[in-house]
Amino acid sequence: MKKVVTFGVFDYFHLGHLRLFKRCKEKGDYLIVAIHDDDHVKVNKPECDLYYTQQERMEMISEIRCVDKVIFYDQVDETIKRIDFDTLIVGPDQINPHFQAAIKYCNEHNKEVIVLPRTPNISSTDIKIYKK
Repeated sequence: MKKVVTFGVFDYFHLGHLRLFKRCKEKGDYLIVAIHDDDHVKVNKPECDLYYTQQERMEMISEIRCVDKVIFYDQVDETIKRIDFDTLIVGPDQINPHFQAAIKYCNEHNKEVIVLPRTPNISSTDIKIYKK
C-alpha cells in the first residue's frame, strides 16, 4: 500500500483544498493529511488570523471521503520523521526552511516528493482579504 502525506493549515477550507486532497489520493492508496496545530501556526505566521480551531479543521477534513487519516503537526521537518509514508506532496508555495528540510529528509530516505500546482484563482489569503 502506497501512503501519501500532505501538510497545511487548511483554514478557510475551500475548493482548492478539496482538489488538492483528491489529487493527492490519486498518487497513492492511503492519504494522510497533517494539519498545522494552532500554537505553531501563530509562531510561524504571527500575522495569520485563524478562523477555525485545529479541532474544527480536523473535524471537517476527517469527513472528506478521500482522506484516510488526519494528524496534527508542529514543525513539518520534525513531524515527517515520525510518519509512516512513501510520498510527500507539497505545493509550490511551501518553500520555508522547515519544508525544505522535510524535502531534504525525504530525498535522503528514498521518499518520493511531488510538487503539485495550486488550483488557479483560489487562495485562502484572498478569501480572508475579501471577508474583511
